[in-house]
Amino acid sequence: MLPSLSLPPPPKLHALCGHIHQTWNTLTRDLCDALAAARDSKVEHEDAGSAWPLYLSPREDMEAVRTVLAASLAPAAFHRLSLRELPADWRAVTEHGLLYLPGKYVVPGGRFNEMHGWDSHFIVLGLLRSGRMDLARSMVDQQLYQIEHYGTILNANRTYFLTRSHPPFLGQTLLAVYRANGDLEWLRHALPLLEKYYFYWNVPPHHVPSLGLARYHDFGDGPAPEVETSEKDDLGRTHYQRVEEYLRTLPAETVSAYLREDGGLTDHAYRSDRSMRESGFDPGFRFGPLDLDTLNHVPVCLNTLLWRMEMDIATIRKITRATATRDVWLERAAQRREHMDRLLWDESAGLYFDYSMTAGQRSGFVFATAFWPLWAGLASREQAVKVAANLPLFETPGGIRTGPLETGCQWDGPFGWAPLTLMAVQGLNRYGFREEARRIAAGFVRMVESEFSRTGCIYEKYDTIRLTADVGALLKFGYPTNETGFGWTNAAVLEFLHFLGVDVLGE
Repeated sequence: MLPSLSLPPPPKLHALCGHIHQTWNTLTRDLCDALAAARDSKVEHEDAGSAWPLYLSPREDMEAVRTVLAASLAPAAFHRLSLRELPADWRAVTEHGLLYLPGKYVVPGGRFNEMHGWDSHFIVLGLLRSGRMDLARSMVDQQLYQIEHYGTILNANRTYFLTRSHPPFLGQTLLAVYRANGDLEWLRHALPLLEKYYFYWNVPPHHVPSLGLARYHDFGDGPAPEVETSEKDDLGRTHYQRVEEYLRTLPAETVSAYLREDGGLTDHAYRSDRSMRESGFDPGFRFGPLDLDTLNHVPVCLNTLLWRMEMDIATIRKITRATATRDVWLERAAQRREHMDRLLWDESAGLYFDYSMTAGQRSGFVFATAFWPLWAGLASREQAVKVAANLPLFETPGGIRTGPLETGCQWDGPFGWAPLTLMAVQGLNRYGFREEARRIAAGFVRMVESEFSRTGCIYEKYDTIRLTADVGALLKFGYPTNETGFGWTNAAVLEFLHFLGVDVLGE
């Protein structure tokens, strides 16, 4: 039975919103929090008393930063930090640590005690709804700093994330902050960095010239360090050990494609596993078994975001009157849309699918990123109608599930995530499916509030069918915990309540 539009009573919504507004403070990291930010539960550390490494870009002024940190921290905390210059080649890092950011930022929560790439877009939306303009702008400034000093917006600001980025929302994030603050000079300064970030994605190996579209591609080799150390189950088995056990149950040709005879994954499987983490959807079965063929998939999500970025750059060039190359960006967007319609749109199914380069055809894997072209405004009216007709595949009492397939992975059914639900709601509403959008938004809010009333926490993900945050028993791969905080869930709740006409500030 799907949810009605009824919402929890005002006192409960007031308590929920109050918790979210306060949580932004708990999740904020500044220079005075440098030691707390440097601590990382996802990698091994020598001992409780040893210093935590904090890496600075070679372009940064080490002594100036040292002086600022010494003034910002208590002496005991300052001496627990080991300031180091980041090697020109990230492979030379022998002890992983935090990457320096000069301003305030918000972390997602739980084990994610650093600034994450696509999480930050949604967190910025939530901060703007909370009236936290300065902090929202600072979030964008830290992303621009990453492009300048680390080459891209990283999966997160740790050294083991230097090999990959995260789903690219920067154009939309910039415009959201600009529309709130109207700072034209700030937007003009950001434009060349936005374009630099675009070309991180639009050259090989991310760009696939033969298809005219992009894929996810991590530059590292072997197992991801943070996964080897921290993603263990109750039996002490790492994620990779569980993956190996699962692969051995599959047909021989599949096993040989992803598993070495002497144990361990193949080079392709490890690189695909890392690239799956650049996608943000880790793990699932969308890009082959446990996403071990990510490198050979051209995804709907990434190409939708790059189309949106192309359009956003054209918009920003118009706003800033830097129109010399605006038509070039519009043409890039038009070409990408043509390629997506040809390769990713399935007219008979009425859905967008990822394209498998291994199979030479659309994957057919039903996944909630099918709504992203609606969110972006890329879909035609006819395409949007067909996608909306497929809502029964995704809609649950708690909002939007990732898809109908249940695999034991957190990015497959029955789990639902704030960004997927938010983008589906915004996409449906954009094309006039307002009743459906309101119904889904209300269902998500009811679920989150119910679990908040029960536990006092807001979570990273939910079982949207059973309406619970108790998901550990269903998770077989990845990390079995459900993190609290939680940045993008906070943001989605505020966005949905605003959409449903509720005053989220309580004024």
